[in-house]
Amino acid sequence: MTETIAAWPLTAEAFAPFGEVLEVSGPPTKLINAGKCGRWHDRALLDFADSRAGISIFQSECFALPHDFDLVERHPEGSQAFIPMSDDPFLVIVAPDEGGRPGDPLAFLTTGAQGVNIHRNVWHGVLTPLGGPGLFAVVDRIGTTPNLEEFRYPEPFRVTA
Repeated sequence: MTETIAAWPLTAEAFAPFGEVLEVSGPPTKLINAGKCGRWHDRALLDFADSRAGISIFQSECFALPHDFDLVERHPEGSQAFIPMSDDPFLVIVAPDEGGRPGDPLAFLTTGAQGVNIHRNVWHGVLTPLGGPGLFAVVDRIGTTPNLEEFRYPEPFRVTA
């Protein structure tokens, strides 16, 4: 039987146990470029074990709600930031760790003007754009050792708006 979970609006407070929301909020930290550009400085904790940060481009097929899933993954050696290169919303699925396995998942819906940084070792769903090209800049760990664990729930979950 498929369990249904609702996708909540993505907010910094609700997402804090899993990572940071990358968005413009409040006044800029400082003005740069002769006062013509606002900088919101150091918005995410990038965390890479014995490796380096890299920027990659991902392009995913688009999905629709309701969305059924059973697969989550985590990266024990590094955080992973997803920065959309369009203004289309995407779904962010995360789950707390419960003794080395993912607990019940939570789903968040971005506004289209938000990215996320998922902390190291946090269970999360696959990239799930809900419209447009599904094109993302991704900042994550580049290294020579494995950095992926996958888990399939015994029954799928259905995410609704």
